[in-house]
Amino acid sequence: MKNWRHFGCLILAAATLIACTKSPTGRNQLQLFSSSQLEQMGNESYAQLKEQEKLSTDQELIDYVQCLADELIAGLPAEYREKSWEVNVFDSDQINAFALPGGNIGVYRGLHEIAETPDQLAAVMGHEIGHVIAEHGNARMSNNMLIGLGLQVGSIVASQKTDNNTAAMIMAGLGVGAQVGVMLPFSRSHESESDQLGMDYMAQAGYNPAAAADLWRNMKVASGGSSPPELLSTHPSPDSRIDDINDYLPQVMPIYERQVAAGKGGSCKRPATD
Repeated sequence: MKNWRHFGCLILAAATLIACTKSPTGRNQLQLFSSSQLEQMGNESYAQLKEQEKLSTDQELIDYVQCLADELIAGLPAEYREKSWEVNVFDSDQINAFALPGGNIGVYRGLHEIAETPDQLAAVMGHEIGHVIAEHGNARMSNNMLIGLGLQVGSIVASQKTDNNTAAMIMAGLGVGAQVGVMLPFSRSHESESDQLGMDYMAQAGYNPAAAADLWRNMKVASGGSSPPELLSTHPSPDSRIDDINDYLPQVMPIYERQVAAGKGGSCKRPATD
């Protein structure tokens, strides 16, 4: 039993020491996968989505989303600014958008109804690009891998100490503990970091970062005000998100104001909704 404990601890410690990196905001995170692996997975997932989902033929909407993507990308760090990004609009009522490693962006038609201004849609797209640049997918998969390994080691230890029924109860408890105690807060930290990065990118592109708070007010209305308790949610509550956005505004508004004064960005025009 001691051997298994030592074995598991050594693997966890070694992986943590070797692959601990800094996110763009200086937060420590674990990354066990290479950028090329992430890009391959992102490209494959995007190709599958394009096969499964109907692509929009609304050229006005497509041009609008592409315009926003181009202006956001123009202000990104060089590594991402020089990448060839593919942007698509999916013809679905889903209120959703995403960006994937490899330079892939998808926006769902339903989001156009909620994001009432170009600034608001830029907030969503900037946020999703932030997930890619911060390599949150890498960090989440890396943590999932370590948690899975830890639970396997725990299962061996538990089964050696107790009967099968008790071991199963212990493992169920460990699973809940891992989910609530590690993975959910971890996901909330990703969302909060991407909100900040998205505001940085939209300000650089000449879009008003204050619109990010307006977007989440719209989201709250669209959801009817119903959401799970923040403790058990992978996302911060809309109210917490709005508060954090407002707290960060003083740091990014000067960037936005400089870009507006210089006549840069902010030129995309929103098409009318039906």
